[in-house]
Amino acid sequence: MRLLPRSAFGKTVFLIGFLLLINQLVSYFLVAVYVIQPSLQQTNHLIAKQIKVVFIDVGHTNPTLSAEITERFQQATGIEVYRQHEAMLHGLADATYYQYISDQMSRELGGPAEVRIEQSLSFAFWVRPPQAPDYWVRIPLSGLNETDFKPLQIYILLIGFLSVAGGWWFARQLNRPLQGLQQAALRVGRGDIPEPLPEVGSSEIIAVTRAFNHMAKGIKQLEKDRALLMAGVSHDLRTPLTRIRLASEMMSEPDSWIRDGIANDIDDMNAIIDQFIDYIRHHKEESLTEEDLNLLVSEQISAERLQQRDIQTELAVNLPLVPLRRIAIKRVLTNLIENAFKYSDGAIEVRTGFEKGSQRVYVQVRDHGPGIPEAQMAQMFEPFTQGDSARGSAGSGLGLAIIKKIVDMHRGEITLHNHAFGGLVATVYLPLKNKAGSTKN
Repeated sequence: MRLLPRSAFGKTVFLIGFLLLINQLVSYFLVAVYVIQPSLQQTNHLIAKQIKVVFIDVGHTNPTLSAEITERFQQATGIEVYRQHEAMLHGLADATYYQYISDQMSRELGGPAEVRIEQSLSFAFWVRPPQAPDYWVRIPLSGLNETDFKPLQIYILLIGFLSVAGGWWFARQLNRPLQGLQQAALRVGRGDIPEPLPEVGSSEIIAVTRAFNHMAKGIKQLEKDRALLMAGVSHDLRTPLTRIRLASEMMSEPDSWIRDGIANDIDDMNAIIDQFIDYIRHHKEESLTEEDLNLLVSEQISAERLQQRDIQTELAVNLPLVPLRRIAIKRVLTNLIENAFKYSDGAIEVRTGFEKGSQRVYVQVRDHGPGIPEAQMAQMFEPFTQGDSARGSAGSGLGLAIIKKIVDMHRGEITLHNHAFGGLVATVYLPLKNKAGSTKN
């Protein structure tokens, strides 16, 4: 378990809080050493002088005080002198013993002395002097019990709070451009090139933002050039293919087998060209809408069943709506079902569901083919990668790459795994979040 924060924002706030704590501890130490301790020593010195005055006429051989003397001192100075049992009745029982102050008082009075401090109704020192060990001297300190330390405590807490709050605000402002860079980089990874980011912040962050904007502009131009090139190549390829098809239609009937073979090859080439165009198509231009995934799956399955295809379905009940691009997701479903029939020995299975913990819906398609070796699973989503060695089929190798691109654009996830009883299972997860990140219930 990590106790220290990992983000720059958290580290900055933690550092400010830690430095503030060190500053408070040092300040407390300096106040204790250079303010409280000298004041305490001075107080002990004054109290010791008062006690010496009380016992100035008392002999060491017979240390007794008359009632007249104690009453006179009490009236003149407020100092009270009691024997042990009387002192217990007048507040000594509630007083607390202090070893450090007792040692200081012993040095002042020239013998073993005991000091206790009373803090109940009033603030007072109780001292048992070495001149008269059977007596306790009570010296009231009226100025101390009237002292209110609450403003000091409030000041310390307020300074601490303002310092941490100021550090939090400073770190947040410092890291805000980095958060914008992170979100923009994620969008670029999904194929969605953002508008240029504002160049604000420190000089280092401005330099990084400027470099990112330059990179994003280059990628955007590269995407445009690639789309234009692919569109031109596709157009130029379709023109001769159309002429070849027309020429093949004029072949004589005895050569019909050649004509049919040419027509099939042309259809395959057109399908491959369509896949290339689908791969570079910007599905992000379609807006997000709240859709029922079950409804989309049902529509696609109905279209497939018109072609006499066997599809077994298991659709979840009360599936929540999910923000998606309808045409793009229908293309995902089409590719998944087409791939499943291409490699399946019989019927395919389609099911939907909802993961409450991760707040996402999913659609799952299973075929009954040979599956894919585990070593090739991670490569299947790369363009022009095929599982032909395991599943024996030809194609452009763009089917799963197109699916992966569309799913990533929806901030979703696609996984592949071999079923325990044979066949490949492809699962597409779509989160219940839109662009703004608000969860739909």
